[in-house]
Formats: sequence, structure tokens, C-alpha cells
Amino acid sequence: MNIRKKRFSLLVAFLSITTVILAQQVGSNSPYSRYGYGLLMDPVPGASEAMGGISYGLRRSQQVNWTNPASYSKLDTLTFIFDFGVSGHLARMKDGVSEPRDFYNGNLDYVAMQFPLFKNVGGSIGLLPHTKMGYNFGDKRSVSNIQYEEHYRGTGGLNRIYGGIAWEPFRNISIGANLSYLFGNFSRSSLVIPSSGLLGETKFTYSFRELKYDFGLQATYPIDKTRSITLGAVYSPRLNASADVNPTEMLYTSNPYNSPGLSPSQILKTDTLRNASFQLPQTFGAGITYSTNRFLVGLDGTYQLWKNLEYPDLLDNLSPTNRFNNAYRINAGMEYVIDPMSQNFFHRVRFRGGLSYSNSYTNFSVNDPNDPVNGKGKYIGTFNEYGVNVGVGLPFRDYMSGHTSMLNIGFGYTRQQPNIDHMISQDMFKISVNMNINEFWFFKRQFN
Repeated sequence: MNIRKKRFSLLVAFLSITTVILAQQVGSNSPYSRYGYGLLMDPVPGASEAMGGISYGLRRSQQVNWTNPASYSKLDTLTFIFDFGVSGHLARMKDGVSEPRDFYNGNLDYVAMQFPLFKNVGGSIGLLPHTKMGYNFGDKRSVSNIQYEEHYRGTGGLNRIYGGIAWEPFRNISIGANLSYLFGNFSRSSLVIPSSGLLGETKFTYSFRELKYDFGLQATYPIDKTRSITLGAVYSPRLNASADVNPTEMLYTSNPYNSPGLSPSQILKTDTLRNASFQLPQTFGAGITYSTNRFLVGLDGTYQLWKNLEYPDLLDNLSPTNRFNNAYRINAGMEYVIDPMSQNFFHRVRFRGGLSYSNSYTNFSVNDPNDPVNGKGKYIGTFNEYGVNVGVGLPFRDYMSGHTSMLNIGFGYTRQQPNIDHMISQDMFKISVNMNINEFWFFKRQFN
């Protein structure tokens, strides 16, 4: 296959995968995605995920690292990188009352490309998930001896298309920026099913569109020819956005959740809340890595100012004072390779591991299961998340160009531990596969 065919094949793959991720519904079954913007994704490259999620201080010539746009300038002037990742999830949820329930999901995690622009200047484009919302749960209720069922369902999420550039104005100092188009549609509803009569559904829908900015810095201190320390920092300003929220109350003759195309028998109320205010937080991130030709270790920290941000009250019935928490995340990880230049394939395999800890950016309204109707036992709860990751990077070397592509396989476990007994705890097991393709593109051929 000649180089033109290779380029064409990669571009076709990028366009095909982009179409799929735009069309798909990102998988989630967590009831916690009902609040705020859903579950935060914050995707990192496959190699970084297996190292606990460290990324701010990673500076490599053969890996896309969109979390710190300053990293793009590390790419040499002859290399094109195409990177995409997929994953499968098993989530086990327990509420301490009923039997645990298992949910299976699969996602296309990201698609990204990186390429040189000029000497000491690199660029990147890609498509990433930002949040995901997906839940469907309910229970039996009773008021004044009248029995009924109440169910909740939500779908949607935010994605972002980004383009970024980085410049290394001085040796070992790089600055960069990403400009992202943040977009998504949300739908959340509650359904009341009486023992007889029509079913009532209250539904909220809205679309979100906004530009997002990220700025990055990396500074590397070379200790000697094989050892170095890299410091990285990232800042994202607060976003102020608005969207029209459409609340609708409808009556059905049968369950609309089971028949998606069913038309309501009666629309009791439909309205539009114009220019409802939505805000996304300022984000500060910093990281450090120490690397040799065989070993790398790193530590990252992220802080987001969610507290008191604007968000429509009618979507969750919480107040600005108790809706959001300032969110923080700590990641630590390492990588080891026996000998990256060895002819032995096993000696060139990269072994990775890492840990992570974070809190939830949103709070949740929780009813005491012993008094679900009157709400006398209502609490505001949250959870902390603990994570462990391991993985391997399997190298595939192109001996004609000298470039190495990498198949990254990772295994992860996360535990969402609530702070209130009545809340649901979640254990999630994840397997991720990421293909990092390095191509020798930008050179002048001397023959046909």
C-alpha cells in the first residue's frame, strides 16, 4: 500500500468513526446522571488512562495529549498521529435494600489526530465526549391508599469537537491552546402510572451549544540524556451559556417508555423557558512527570469551581447553594518498559498502572426509603470515587519509517461510595482498547 492510500484510508476511518460517535447514544445507566449535566467524562488518551489518568505533564512525540494542548509541539515535522479508543463497561449497583443489578455498556471513547504545522509548531483536532446522561428507574408509591408507579428516564450528553495548536518558542518551554465547540441535547422525564386511567408524563428537553477554551503550558528540565522532569499546567475559563428549556405535561393511554413512537392522547401544558442560564466551571490543572528511557512516574491534580454556578432550578428542584460542589481529582501513575530498543517484542511492551480519587461535582436529593412519599426523611447526598487502573502498550514498529504504533489495552475498576446509607453505590469494571497509529507522512519523495 503506497502512502497516498494510507492517508486516504486513515481519513476515511476518521470520518466514519466521527459519524458513528455523533450518531450514537453514549452508554450510561447511572441514576446519578439525572442531576446537573450528567456524569463528567473527562477522557484522556488510552495510555494515560492505564496510568490512573495522568496527562498534564506528559510530553511525548508519538501520543496525542489533548488534555494539555502545550504537548502538541513535541511532534516532529514528519509524523502524523491518528488515535481512537473504545471501551466496554460492567456496572454493578447496590442500594442496600434490593438485590444488586448489573448493567453492560459500550462506548466509542474518543477520536483524535495530531500533525506538524511548522517547525516547533504542532496541531491537533478531535471529537471527545464531555458528559453523559442515561438512566431509567422507578418504584411503587402510595398516597392516601392509592397505589401507583413512578418512573424516571433521561438521555443525552455533551460532546466537543476541538482544534488546538502549540508552539515551542524556547527550548523545553511550550505553550498551547484548544478551541472546542461544545454541543449536546438533553431529555429528562418522569412518568406516573396509576392502577387505572391515563398515564401522566412530565418532560424537559433542551439543547446546549457553546465555545470552550483551554490553555496549556509545559516546561521540561533535562537532568541528563536519558532523564527529565516535565511540569504541566492547564487553565479553562468559566463558560456562560443560555438555552431554551421546554417543559411539557402529557397524558398517554399506555407506557410511552415501552413505545417510543406513541403520541400523547392529551397535552396538558407546554411551555418554553427562554434563555435559561447555564454555566460551566473554571478549571485549574497541574501535573509533574519524571521519566527515563525505561521508566515514567507522574502525579496530576485538577480543581473545578462548580459552587454556586447558575443552572435552571426546575430541572432538579435543588438550589444554587446545595446543587454543586467544587470538584477535585488526584491521579497518580507509572509506566515501565524493559528495553524500548530491544529486538525482543516482550522487552518492548509497556506496563502501566495508576490510582485516582475524586469527588462528585453535583449533589443529589435522596428520600428515606422508609418514607418515600411524605419526604420527611429527605437528604442532600453526594459520593466520592476511587479508581485503580492497569494496562499494557503493545508496540508495532514500521521498520521502513522507524515509527512505532501502539495498541493500548487497559483494565479499570472504580468505586462510587456515597456518604448516605440510602444512596446507591456503584462498582464499575472497564476494559478499554486504544489504537495509536503513527504514520510517516510529511516528507518529500525522491522517486515515484
